[in-house]
Amino acid sequence: MKISFLKYKNIYYVFSGILLIASLASILFFGLRFGIDFLGGSILEVDFEVRPENQIIQEKIQDLNLGETIIQPTGEKGVILRFREIDETAHQQVIAKLNEISATTEKRFESIGPTIGKELRQKTIILIVVSLMALLIYIAIAFRKVSRPVSSWQYGIVSIFTLFFDILIPVGLFAFLGKFYNTQFNIPIITALLTILGYTINDKVIIFDRIRENLLRSRKENFEDLVNESLNQTLSRSLSTGTCTLLVLIAIFFLGGETLKYFALTLIVGIVSGTYSSIFLAAPLLVTWLKLRKKGWV
Repeated sequence: MKISFLKYKNIYYVFSGILLIASLASILFFGLRFGIDFLGGSILEVDFEVRPENQIIQEKIQDLNLGETIIQPTGEKGVILRFREIDETAHQQVIAKLNEISATTEKRFESIGPTIGKELRQKTIILIVVSLMALLIYIAIAFRKVSRPVSSWQYGIVSIFTLFFDILIPVGLFAFLGKFYNTQFNIPIITALLTILGYTINDKVIIFDRIRENLLRSRKENFEDLVNESLNQTLSRSLSTGTCTLLVLIAIFFLGGETLKYFALTLIVGIVSGTYSSIFLAAPLLVTWLKLRKKGWV
């Protein structure tokens, strides 16, 4: 039985618009809580013999002038502390204070200067822009032989718009988590976002490629029917690929420890939004664009 995907495309647009507005509002009003990767600072991870409450740790180290301190439990006995950049003397003072609470084993200590953090922010922005432009060029070249009824560059524009949607949803979520749960936006999350770009563009290319194949071998005049047929033909592949990936990521989220937790969460949200946008946004937008062009509105 064929599903009529495009029958409810206006509902998809409204729902997607609500998600976009909510994400943008979250980013604009809450902002992103950048980690020490971008702002500079120190990170210390230790294992306690008997892990105390966060409040006890906070009270113990508050007289060391560490600035704003973020304390995150990890594993059964571990804790990750993030604070301003400190030297080795202050580092040893922190360890000594923690040992007064319970015997500790230091697992890692890292410091990143503000200059390096600023450089990372700049390079991250450049990297995302270059990635989006490269994907736009790739789509335009891949579909260069398709000129009816939608041009190859339109496939590229729709892809970039939906990729923007795929990235904005998890970023908006992290703005919310940063405001209310002190979740930091760091390099692993950026890595996950770039992974989402590569993963979800593949899903969109599969659907667009099926549309192209059907255009070349079908004599159907109705583009909307052809797109709907293409979506039905690729639906099981999109859902099965996304589901298998999500099962692994959910396992990593719950079992992978604090370091991988938000990396996995970013991928989970991005893949869900990417699969949604591939099926319910990308292809319907091609049909809507064609209709608007025939009416002379674009």
